[in-house]
Amino acid sequence: MNKRRDQHILVVDDEAVNLKLLERMLGLHGYTSLSLVQDSRNVVEAYQRRKPDLILLDVNMPCLDGYQVIEQLKSLDDPLLPPIIMLTAQNGREYVFKALSLGARDFIAKPFDQTELLMRVRNLLDAHLAHKLLAEQKDVLEAEVRSRTRELYESRLEIIRFLGRAAEYRDNETGLHIVRMSQYSVCLGKAAGMGEEEAEMLLNASPMHDIGKIGISDRILQKPGKLDASEYQIMKKHAEIGADILSGHPSPLMQMAATIALTHHEKWDGSGYPQGLAGEGIPLVGRVVALCDVFDALTSNRPYKKAWSSENALGYIAENSASHFDPCLVKTFESIVPEILAIRERHAEQNTRSEVSELL
Repeated sequence: MNKRRDQHILVVDDEAVNLKLLERMLGLHGYTSLSLVQDSRNVVEAYQRRKPDLILLDVNMPCLDGYQVIEQLKSLDDPLLPPIIMLTAQNGREYVFKALSLGARDFIAKPFDQTELLMRVRNLLDAHLAHKLLAEQKDVLEAEVRSRTRELYESRLEIIRFLGRAAEYRDNETGLHIVRMSQYSVCLGKAAGMGEEEAEMLLNASPMHDIGKIGISDRILQKPGKLDASEYQIMKKHAEIGADILSGHPSPLMQMAATIALTHHEKWDGSGYPQGLAGEGIPLVGRVVALCDVFDALTSNRPYKKAWSSENALGYIAENSASHFDPCLVKTFESIVPEILAIRERHAEQNTRSEVSELL
């Protein structure tokens, strides 16, 4: 196929005779895809109806001159504006400079020299075709990069989910705890000002908060009663074990997961573990998960206790505001209680373990 047949040229001139002349000149050399515009006020409409590969534009026209038409076209913010050849009987340097300064690529004086016109048309069409091919290649490469980046993210997400399942199977008490807790965390994070991207990472990173428990002995992890002092010291190591498991990867998702694992047992007043961080020295994601983790633990059955009511759990959180929990997050959590309870209702403990795995 002759590529000239695919290239579209927009010709703008207020003189009908000039339009006919240009149509004939171009048509004889294979340029048959043309839009002819005599009223310069209709140029933008013609441009938008079918985007050209080249524009032949008269300078001196009533209503809108060629310079004003260029300004209109530039205001469309087309990332690949086609080249413009200005047509005029004026030979003064100021006309040439003004046209070029506005973005015209070439300048042809009337009356037209057919050979000169066709050479300039061909050269600019070839140059524009090259620019289009480069732009298309860039778009394809960017699409491939986005696709590959998404694949890598999904692969990392699968690793996170598998680890979440491993932690859930390791600690038989949890049931749907990590599902509810991660969704509570997203609600609280968004209410506290997190953007969509960070909230999505929090949804997928927070289930790893207790991954370090896979390094704790069954004797301690599954003890039905209260831990003694020495056992509690061993249990506390799960925060650092979890951070060690998840650390060292450049992925922001894995980095967030490691941060949560390490800091979700820190307390606002500095009495938490493992580092004794206090206040805003505790990363926000750690503070969010700490509150949501405790709320779900309190409202869930455990071998050593019955589930608290939501009212009692909220009362406990309020009592421990500014000691255990970030006081601002406590207020925010209280403002989204209906959303929290809706999540709890959707993921109640009657779900089976297989359903838990599907949700993670």
